[in-house]
Amino acid sequence: MFVRLVYESFRRQKRRKLLAGVAIALGVGVATAMIGVATDIGDKISLELRRNHANIVVTPQEDTLDLEIGGVNLKPPSDGAFLQESDLPKIKGTFWRNAILGFAPMLPVKVRLDDGQEVTLLGTYFAKPYSYGKENFVTGVRSTNGSWRVSGEWPADDSQNVLLGERLAEKTAKKTGSTVSIGGEPHLVSGILSSGGVEDDQIVAPLALAQQILGKSGAVRRVYVSALTKPEDAFARRDPKTLSGPMYDRWYCSPYAQSIAYQLQEAIPFSRAEQIRQVEQTEGAVLSRIKGLMLLITLAALLASALAVSAAMATSIFERRHEVGLMKALGAGKAVVAAIFLGEAALLALLGGTIGFTGGSLLAHQIGRSIFDSQITIQPVLLPVILAIAILVTFAGSAVAIRRAVLFDPVYALRGES
Repeated sequence: MFVRLVYESFRRQKRRKLLAGVAIALGVGVATAMIGVATDIGDKISLELRRNHANIVVTPQEDTLDLEIGGVNLKPPSDGAFLQESDLPKIKGTFWRNAILGFAPMLPVKVRLDDGQEVTLLGTYFAKPYSYGKENFVTGVRSTNGSWRVSGEWPADDSQNVLLGERLAEKTAKKTGSTVSIGGEPHLVSGILSSGGVEDDQIVAPLALAQQILGKSGAVRRVYVSALTKPEDAFARRDPKTLSGPMYDRWYCSPYAQSIAYQLQEAIPFSRAEQIRQVEQTEGAVLSRIKGLMLLITLAALLASALAVSAAMATSIFERRHEVGLMKALGAGKAVVAAIFLGEAALLALLGGTIGFTGGSLLAHQIGRSIFDSQITIQPVLLPVILAIAILVTFAGSAVAIRRAVLFDPVYALRGES
């Protein structure tokens, strides 16, 4: 009898049930998409930021004070220490090697052009192939500085060609294909660099050329590392020297920028590795704000869905007041009446929730392709959670109407009075 009553309700009130089902499906669909994106967005945002900026810098241990203003190192040259280029492959030998997207060594050298102008020549990798153990990879500024734009061609790492910063190119009236004389030696300008930073006033060249001009083979001044990391929290800021065994293992095996920097410092002799806090803090702020916005959108969609269900259920129950009065007159208690309407609401929630989950999954995939150019993965374990949310929203929207039905006086209900 219970199943028949529920079935007849859906058969005789198709439009009401369809309206409520659509409202549930829309609200749950938005919730599915937002939850799916929110659970997968951390790595996507981190990857987007890592394509544009490195988040860890490795410097010589002797550089206890590395003072820079406007990209110019103010320490006396005699105080400068260097890392060894031969140690750089060890970056990929750390525990978090798969989280490290790339690294770019830097070696700034002061040079004088033929017109007497003194500029900085920045030696680095552009796209240098490397191997460590069985792993082969390509690294350099093309993987760590995605915001750099070159008009022309990138120099090869084994060439003597250079890039000119766009402001320097304008000052010297040079363009792609021109030659620039550095220390009396002509070098082809393969492209004009636009970085939006101090590099626009510099010459950017292969690392080997900078080492040759400086007269220090294998020398590296600093290394910028781009790594996928977990946003900083209170535990990340703990000093590892104060942690006990299990806590230390947890900190060491968490992908914080601090723990990855700590392992880089262990891997590269006589080095000091630190996170670039401005980049990490920006990532954390962006991630928290986007997740907060998604939470607000989800709550708004579910609230709208609950209100629509409430309106549909109130109208449906009002139209069925004669049926409710008859059930009560025949001896049905409040629990039986409430169970019938709650059963209808639960079935409606499961149907709308399933449709909403499917639509929300498609919406999440579309968001991933259009914004992050990658796939957003909706885990199947999310389906029971979404169905539970659909049931809660439907029950919340139906509660007032069902309570009113339970309190109907059968005498007034059968006479058509509310």
